[in-house]
Amino acid sequence: MTEEYVSQAIEPLEQALLVAEEAAKIPNLPDYMKDRINRLVEELKRLTGGVIYGHETPSYLISSIDSIRSNIPKEALEQEKARERAGKQPALV
Repeated sequence: MTEEYVSQAIEPLEQALLVAEEAAKIPNLPDYMKDRINRLVEELKRLTGGVIYGHETPSYLISSIDSIRSNIPKEALEQEKARERAGKQPALV
């Protein structure tokens, strides 16, 4: 479920990134504002994936979910699947 919600959140975050990048192009913007906008741009890129410091990075959120998924012990995964199957069986009464 977490992955589903994160996937739904990525698109609005990408839209926010586009707006922030455009805001950074405002003429005569004071340096302190450019710095703040650039920090926001970098954070949005980190969350959504993109090119950061000259190299492409995957979404931090998706990478975190993938890391969790790949580290789930097989036994725990099998137990969870068995629990799900048991809960879906019709009652005998």
